[in-house]
Amino acid sequence: MTRRNLGWLVTAALAAWALSASAPAFPQSDPKTGGAPDAGAATGTTGEAARREGAQTVEKILKEQEDLLSGKRFSYDPGGRRDPFRSLFETVPMNKKGPRPRGVAGMLVTEVGLVGIVKDSKGGNIAFFTGSDGKGYFLHVGDEVYDGTLIAIDAAAGAATFRQQVDDPRLIKPYRDVVKKLVAQGEEKGNE
Repeated sequence: MTRRNLGWLVTAALAAWALSASAPAFPQSDPKTGGAPDAGAATGTTGEAARREGAQTVEKILKEQEDLLSGKRFSYDPGGRRDPFRSLFETVPMNKKGPRPRGVAGMLVTEVGLVGIVKDSKGGNIAFFTGSDGKGYFLHVGDEVYDGTLIAIDAAAGAATFRQQVDDPRLIKPYRDVVKKLVAQGEEKGNE
């Protein structure tokens, strides 16, 4: 007998004992009827009903425990943790609603590619991207695409960094930083 079964048996025994202790052991005699116990009090209609209800509750608990142990039923309380039965490789759909806007505002971070970095008249950097539609777009720090925001442009390193919003409950942060780098002429892109 396992500890779990022993625990349930002890619990059931205590519940049965508590129910039997609440009902009187000997019916009280009624002085009006010559010592015969009152029919309502003797049978303890309320006591008997409570005893039956308690027995049904104990049976229900034991049945549920038996179903759980035999594998007929499954119970899992995540307690704030990731569900271990969900695949780590499944994709989580984005929660954005409605159709995507036209232009670069409707493109995902993965759909734009860094082509160049130029200086504007004020001395700031502007990143030049090509979109999935084959057109070119100039973006400043703070400009947004569909699922992220351009947060940094580094001309010396030839890189632009996006903060991509990720609605994935498996990640600690609700975003990730994606760095797009310039590729020198003649070089091929590696796996990013």
